[in-house]
Amino acid sequence: SVVMALEKDDAVQAWRDLMGPTDSTRAPKGTFRGDFGKDVSENAAHGSDSPENARIELSYFFNASEFC
Repeated sequence: SVVMALEKDDAVQAWRDLMGPTDSTRAPKGTFRGDFGKDVSENAAHGSDSPENARIELSYFFNASEFC
């Protein structure tokens, strides 16, 4: 597993665009899920669905002092 905290304008949406749709069978080639996923449950990548959930999920792996 690789855990990342992305910092940029609209990072949640940018990452979700790069991952592709949750259902890998509908994800275009060139996205993580389109290239490496199998279906909805084995979709190769996770990304938060909102900035609020990103804060919660990041706290599982990172200390708040690690962020600017």
